[in-house]
Amino acid sequence: MASTTLESPVSTAWDVECIRRDFPVLQQTVNGKPLIYLDNSASSQVPQVVIDRGSVYLEQEHSNIHRGVHYLSQKATTAYEGAREKVKRFINARESRECIFVRGATEGINLVMYGYGRKFIGAGDEIIISAMEHHANIVPWQMLCEEKGARLRVIPMNDAGELLLDEYDGLLNERTKLVAVMHVSNALGTINPIKEMIAQAHKYGVPVLIDGAQAAPHMPVDVQDLDCDFYVFSGHKMYAPTGSGVVYGKAELLEKMNPFQGGGDMIKTVTFEKTTYADLPNRFEAGTPAIASQIGLGAAIDYLDSIGRESAAAYEAELLRYATERVSAIEGVRIIGTAKNKASVLSFVIDDIHPHDIGTILDQEGIAVRAGHHCAQPVMQRFKVPATARASFSFYNTKEEIDVLARTIERVIEIFS
Repeated sequence: MASTTLESPVSTAWDVECIRRDFPVLQQTVNGKPLIYLDNSASSQVPQVVIDRGSVYLEQEHSNIHRGVHYLSQKATTAYEGAREKVKRFINARESRECIFVRGATEGINLVMYGYGRKFIGAGDEIIISAMEHHANIVPWQMLCEEKGARLRVIPMNDAGELLLDEYDGLLNERTKLVAVMHVSNALGTINPIKEMIAQAHKYGVPVLIDGAQAAPHMPVDVQDLDCDFYVFSGHKMYAPTGSGVVYGKAELLEKMNPFQGGGDMIKTVTFEKTTYADLPNRFEAGTPAIASQIGLGAAIDYLDSIGRESAAAYEAELLRYATERVSAIEGVRIIGTAKNKASVLSFVIDDIHPHDIGTILDQEGIAVRAGHHCAQPVMQRFKVPATARASFSFYNTKEEIDVLARTIERVIEIFS
């Protein structure tokens, strides 16, 4: 999908009502009101075709993978590895063995921290992250720095929620051993210029990990074009089941890394004296994986390809533009995160009203938003707010739903006034 900006054109051909019929959860009511699901940055909903594909696996193919010679095991293995091939095409990896299945982006970042960071980062080394990172891309690196005596450096951002690239350049030096930044901010919606940032890090020979959890559902990801060294994302944010996700890594780096976990299926040989590890990708997939969930991820990729991802992105951009206009026009509301280049996230606060109260009243009208710090407490500290209310949009949302959101925000203000 194209990058989502407030200037993106309207997708006039987008048949949102047809799309909505693909998602059974959207047909229900909450508190007697039609469900308006605006919590897509936390987890997107799952289309019927993905649900059906999971059911087929459980009804007709359920078996453990890789090690069985019987019919069901071979069918399950084919479906599981077929999903890996779909991931390869989805992110344009060079080889499917560069795509490691994990439970989600959080596990993926921890895999890289454990397998790469613990092996190659030591005392006095530096790791660069940004001021807008999700806790999943902060805490593992803090743990590593504490263990190894390394130092965490932070790229600051401006009042619009945009990273200061001059400051980033100033942080890079011969001590820098890794850069780990998000592609799209879950708390602000900012789309970071990661291709430029990756190229700058590579001038110093520094590998780069990209947290793509918020990008993969909304825009094209071409890991070869980006030239990133690692890229992680979660299936549950891109219309797949929970428990699915991917770590992409350049093969030459993955082959140097220590395994994340030990157990079955990640070995070639085991004796009491020595274990030899399996080739990629099995080396990083110990034990029985979330087979149904990863097959579901493959089905979700098929669905995204089938609906026209460019048109979906244009439609989401129009939703964001419309929501920004409607909500920002309400007196007393302040939008947190006003970067020029944004994905479909609208975080806001209302004077003297806690976001949890906002979220509670919205829920009474059937509107699902996220209220809190969004696992990004440093972002809240930067903008001097305890939390925000966050509406995040998908291609199955409508302008009419945004109108209901705006009217209910006005009602919240009336109640507390």
